[in-house]
Amino acid sequence: MAKVLIAAEHLGGTLNPATAKCVSAAQALKPESIDIVVLAADPAGVAAEAAQIAGVAKVLTVANPANAYPIAQVLAPQIAALTGGYTHVFGPSTTFGKDLMPCVAALLGVNQVSDLMAVEGPHTFKRPIYAGNAIVTVEAPAGQAVVATVRIASWPEAPRGGSAAVEAASVDVALPTHTRFVGLAAGKSDRPDLQSARRVVSGGRGVGSEENFKVIYALADKLGAAVGASRAAVDAGYVPNELQVGQTGKIIAPELYVAVGISGAIQHLTGIKDAGTIVAINKDADAPIFEIADIGLVGDLFQVLPELEKALG
Repeated sequence: MAKVLIAAEHLGGTLNPATAKCVSAAQALKPESIDIVVLAADPAGVAAEAAQIAGVAKVLTVANPANAYPIAQVLAPQIAALTGGYTHVFGPSTTFGKDLMPCVAALLGVNQVSDLMAVEGPHTFKRPIYAGNAIVTVEAPAGQAVVATVRIASWPEAPRGGSAAVEAASVDVALPTHTRFVGLAAGKSDRPDLQSARRVVSGGRGVGSEENFKVIYALADKLGAAVGASRAAVDAGYVPNELQVGQTGKIIAPELYVAVGISGAIQHLTGIKDAGTIVAINKDADAPIFEIADIGLVGDLFQVLPELEKALG
C-alpha cells in the first residue's frame, strides 16, 4: 500500500493551509499512512499545527539552524534522505513547492508529476495543461517513488481534529555551501495571503490608476479579504506583480472572488476558475468575465464600490 510523505510549507512559525490540501490529495490514494515532515530551525510550533490535521499518522521534525529559511537546495537533501520506505512524496504547487520538489525528484533520480489535480490510481494522475484548457492523464513508472506537486486550487483543506504523533528525525547529509540565505525583501501586509485566502478582491485595468486602487483595498479590508490584480493592472504599474492572478501569476481557489474592472481575459480566468463564488463588477456588459461569474453587476465601479462598502457596514 501507499505511504505518503508531505513536505510542510510554513512561514514565520505558521503552517500554510496548502499543507492540509496536500493531505487531501494524499488521502485520495487511500494510503496505509500519511506523514508530514517539518524542517525548521525550531519546528515545534509548526509541527504541533501539522499534528492536528485529520488523517496524518506522524509528523517528523528536522531541527537545524540551516533550515531557518526555505532554501530548496538546503531542504531537498534532507527530505530525500527521509524518503526511504515512502511510495509518494508530495509538496504544494506553490512558489515554495515548485522550488523544492524538483530538487527532491532530481536527488531521487525520478521525474516529477506537476500540478496533480486528481488521483486515478497509485501511479496515475490528472493534471492541467495549456493553461487549464485541457486535462491530461499521466502515469508515473511503477517501482519507484512518485514525487509530485499538488495543485492546491483543486483540493480542499483536510479538516482539523487529528492528534498525530510528533517525532524528531535525525538526518545525516552534507548540506550544500554554494547556496546560502542572504536576505529577504518582502512586502508587509495585515491582509491575508493571496494564495491561501478564503476571500479575494481583485482590480483590473478599469480601476484606472495606482491612486484609484485604494477603492480595492478598502473593499478588501471590509471583507477581510486578500487583494489581487489582473496582469493588465500589474503591467500598468497599479500594484506590484506579487498580486497578479492568472496563468502567469497565482492560481487561486478562494470561497469568494470579487473581480472589479477586470474584463476577463482567458489567462486571468485560468487563475480563478476553481473559486467558489465569482462576483464581477464591470461597466462593460459584454465583458467576458460575466460569462463565468456567478453574480454580475454592470455599473461604474467608483459608484458601486462605495455603496457596497456602506451596505457592509
